Amino acid sequence: MVPANTAAIPADRELFPGFSSLKVEVEPGLSIACVTDAVAGDTRPPLLLLHGHPQTHAIWHKVAPELARHFTLVAADLRGYGDSAKPAGAPDHANYAKRRMAADMATLMRLLGHERFAVLAHDRGARVAHRLAADHAQAVSRLVLLDIAPTLAMYEQTSEAFARAYWHWFFLIQRAPLPERLIEADPAAYLRDVMGSRHAGLAPFDPRAFAEYGRCLAQPGSAHGLCEDYRAAAGIDLEHDRADRDAGRKLPMPLLALWGAQGVVQRCFDPLAEWRRVAEQVDGGALPCGHYVPEEAPAALLERALPFLLAA
Repeated sequence: MVPANTAAIPADRELFPGFSSLKVEVEPGLSIACVTDAVAGDTRPPLLLLHGHPQTHAIWHKVAPELARHFTLVAADLRGYGDSAKPAGAPDHANYAKRRMAADMATLMRLLGHERFAVLAHDRGARVAHRLAADHAQAVSRLVLLDIAPTLAMYEQTSEAFARAYWHWFFLIQRAPLPERLIEADPAAYLRDVMGSRHAGLAPFDPRAFAEYGRCLAQPGSAHGLCEDYRAAAGIDLEHDRADRDAGRKLPMPLLALWGAQGVVQRCFDPLAEWRRVAEQVDGGALPCGHYVPEEAPAALLERALPFLLAA
């Protein structure tokens, strides 16, 4: 399992100039796509960037230049998303469990030479990061999670307001192939309707990044991959989270939780209180934006996240 250079897609050349595009086989037959700015003799500490639904690593293009001044960056596509592998789901959805997706990222970073690293993650990627920090605590130095409360808390506290706002949580978990078929009928419309219905509409998104989200969502297997991600979250992931809670296990590393002041997480949950139930060292607060923090409020994100990450 050796990292292989791939031809940079046009969006990567434009959004991440100077980065290398890689596909890394993290288990036999399953490769994770990523971009990295690592160079020979690099002394910058590593930082893993993980995206959310229905996006790709392109979400980080606005903050990558400043982050790269301080860190060796690895921006990866989750399994089922972007240009990463999209395996068929298992009956219990275990191959899209956050435990399995977190193992992808631990292996990716190790194969790239990073035994210990910080993580900055948004939305679905933040759920993978939560499990990465729980299962591979020795590898994760610091954790920044964007616009989520813990999955278990969000399901256990589901209200009518939350269900209406996060309707896709309950649509995507329906039995295959119903949601897949509806998304595949018009992937571009799904993207516009889901992302455009949030606080800021489509205005925050660079057309090149938005086109990249559309290209990837239209790939065979993409709709199934993201549905399986959500199906796992509503089943096997809750089992893993309950096991941690019942055993009294907490994340040991410092955690910074940030969320959009205009978002659903702010309206429906108490993020700091919920993260303090599952982590030992928690700080954070709201930023002046909605859900898509790295694209809506890149300067505000850097202002809060950089001092925390550099304190390591």
